[in-house]
Amino acid sequence: MTLAGFLAYALALCVAAAVPGPGVVALVARALSSGFRAAMAFSAGLILGDLTFLSAAVFGLALIAETLGEVFVVVRLCAGLYLAYLAVRLWRAAGQTDRIEGGPADRTLSSFIAGITITLANPKTIVFYLAILPTIVDLRTVTAGDFGILVGLTALVLAGVMTPYAALAARARESLRKPVFRARLNRSAAAIMAGAAIWTVARRA
Repeated sequence: MTLAGFLAYALALCVAAAVPGPGVVALVARALSSGFRAAMAFSAGLILGDLTFLSAAVFGLALIAETLGEVFVVVRLCAGLYLAYLAVRLWRAAGQTDRIEGGPADRTLSSFIAGITITLANPKTIVFYLAILPTIVDLRTVTAGDFGILVGLTALVLAGVMTPYAALAARARESLRKPVFRARLNRSAAAIMAGAAIWTVARRA
């Protein structure tokens, strides 16, 4: 691959990631409910999910992905149910202002799992890597070294896009320390998460 090819990929990925979708919406909800650390764990899950699709595209697994279309439907439904479960937890936690969604370890692990699940079920991500990517990068010419660079670019671009979302939402959370505001914040985050759950289930690739 050439430098121009890498830059074209990075730019296309940046634009695709920056457009608000289920992943961004759920990331903001996670930052509002559990803080910056949990949001970054969520981002790590998102990145791993993207790298999974990148690997599928580069190693010629797009045909398998199309063949297993029903499997992606199941994954999408599971992701929606998981987001709905998180929304219920957030809503119930609104009345427990001294403890928000368990301890740090619980928030970090559940956030990471949620990030992976949402990405694997996100139609926008599937379309980007299995349909749009081949029009930007000639996958037949990608070497092992090129793939390593693509992995690094993917991680850097996604982290660069997601971190500001997480930081701004987490800052808003930290500025509302009063229990009454924290309860409202949890309910708002629950509503956002529920919306992401509906979006994940209803959308089609």
